[in-house]
Amino acid sequence: MARSGIYKSEVVRARNKLLASGVNPSIDAVRTELGTGSKTTIHRYLKEIEEEEGGTTGAKVAVSEAIQDLVGRLAARLNEEADARSAEALAVSAASLAWTQKENSSLKAEGQTVRTQLEQAQRGIAAEKADHTKTQEALSNKNLEATQLNQRVVGLQERLEAEERHRQSLEEKHLHAREALEHFRTSAKEQREQEQRQYDQQVQYLQSELRKVTDKLTGKQQELMRAQQEGVRLIGDLSRVQAELHQAQEELRKLRPLKEALAFEQRRTEELGHKLVAEAAANKTLTANADEMQAKFTALQGVNQSLELDLAAAKAAVVAQEGVVASMLQRLSATTPPAESSNATSST
Repeated sequence: MARSGIYKSEVVRARNKLLASGVNPSIDAVRTELGTGSKTTIHRYLKEIEEEEGGTTGAKVAVSEAIQDLVGRLAARLNEEADARSAEALAVSAASLAWTQKENSSLKAEGQTVRTQLEQAQRGIAAEKADHTKTQEALSNKNLEATQLNQRVVGLQERLEAEERHRQSLEEKHLHAREALEHFRTSAKEQREQEQRQYDQQVQYLQSELRKVTDKLTGKQQELMRAQQEGVRLIGDLSRVQAELHQAQEELRKLRPLKEALAFEQRRTEELGHKLVAEAAANKTLTANADEMQAKFTALQGVNQSLELDLAAAKAAVVAQEGVVASMLQRLSATTPPAESSNATSST
């Protein structure tokens, strides 16, 4: 749009110059000669000058000037509306473009965050799988240990049964020995007074041997066998029976910790089984979370592509609007020369 601020004297000089050149001093001609100025202002000054000169140009000139003034005002109004619409369209397009770019950046950042979370989840799943493998190996080892312990317990139980049978055999021998001893006492009753001292000495000797064997009972089965071979007398057989009975009791006491250890290992095996089930459930949950994150990432990629298409459409709309504005400006500038030529024709 042309700026205002011209003076009446400038319009007078430009009009006189055009008249001297033989050109009709129309609004556009005067504006072209001045190089600036509002058509409304130029029209007002020209009208004042014509009134001062007495209106010698006639009714046709006044009508032409009025039409030119109307055309000028319409052109100025069209220029203003076109500039306003262009500025509004450009502002809307710029705001839409800025919002689209902001959303695109936000979605890219969110996509990167989701991608990072997905990678972390995949690493966590790999670690859980490794722990799961280690737990399975530990469980296999514990099952193997439990099997070995069960076999050992079975062996110990078989040994205990054998010891029990041996103990019963010894008790039978002990019973037979007592019966033989009673028979011996009955048959040797007449010689007891003569053999009492010797018998007491033998008893003391056997009792001392019994104390020695009792002190060496734990873990010395061979010494007990030698003591059995050395005990040729009935009291020696009795002491050996007592020693073997004591050893069987020791074996029973030794089996108790093994049973407790087996029960403890069985409880640990059950705990490992529960832990394995819990880890399998956690692994399944992590896998579901990873699938959900992957679906969310795919959806975000679709939204990002949609926003990129919207951005391209907005850019195309801006280019189209700029083309429309340029076309309107070109049409408005093209409507001015015919008015000047018609004024020149009327003046001639």
